[in-house]
Amino acid sequence: MSRIILFNKPFQVLTQFTDSEGRATLADYIKTKDVYAAGRLDYDSEGLLILTDDGQLQHTLADPKFKLEKTYWAQVEGEIDEDALKQLRQGVELKDGTTRPAGAKKIAEPAVWPRNPPIRERKNQPTSWIELKITEGKNRQVRRMTAAAGFPTLRLIRAAIGDWSLEGLKPGEHRVEEVYIPAAPRKTHPARRSGNRSENRGKSPDRSAAAKSGTSASTTTKSRPSRPANKSKSRGKPR
Repeated sequence: MSRIILFNKPFQVLTQFTDSEGRATLADYIKTKDVYAAGRLDYDSEGLLILTDDGQLQHTLADPKFKLEKTYWAQVEGEIDEDALKQLRQGVELKDGTTRPAGAKKIAEPAVWPRNPPIRERKNQPTSWIELKITEGKNRQVRRMTAAAGFPTLRLIRAAIGDWSLEGLKPGEHRVEEVYIPAAPRKTHPARRSGNRSENRGKSPDRSAAAKSGTSASTTTKSRPSRPANKSKSRGKPR
């Protein structure tokens, strides 16, 4: 069993345990030893962060190649329209490549805590909320995606990672769960096995046995007795 900690990271908290500049870190909230953040959540973002004491699980949760879906709630500037949502779903062209297709829809303002400090709102400028589901982890990806679609993000909350969610957690709170991850089966390299066969190929059992006993193969072969050299000559001579 592996231990995980589900943590609701507040705004302006680093996803690390130390900071030379004196900013708030995980150490201000998590007192459990030998746990590490599985992935990152930006300093100015809020919401679900998973910590674990299992290296394999940490790699699975953090590595984008495993395509673990992450759900975000983003408050964006302006009344987002269907064209922008369609663009987010199909993939947005960023400087480091096009994003994968994502789930994107407009939602009502979620029942979340007030942010401290609150977002900077413009007079006569409405805002709207969207839910975005992505399976990759480019740097500040959600913010860059919404900006590229014409609707900059004002507030960003990660609501879920896979089947784990923020449910029941206030900012700064966490809960501990245990999960089971089966170990991957060991694989034998085929070249290594064929190499062992080729080494034994061509060796006779006699030679192998002789080698084990310390006796050479020639000493185990019996030689035939030779005939006397003068026997054939004596038959041809008259008496």
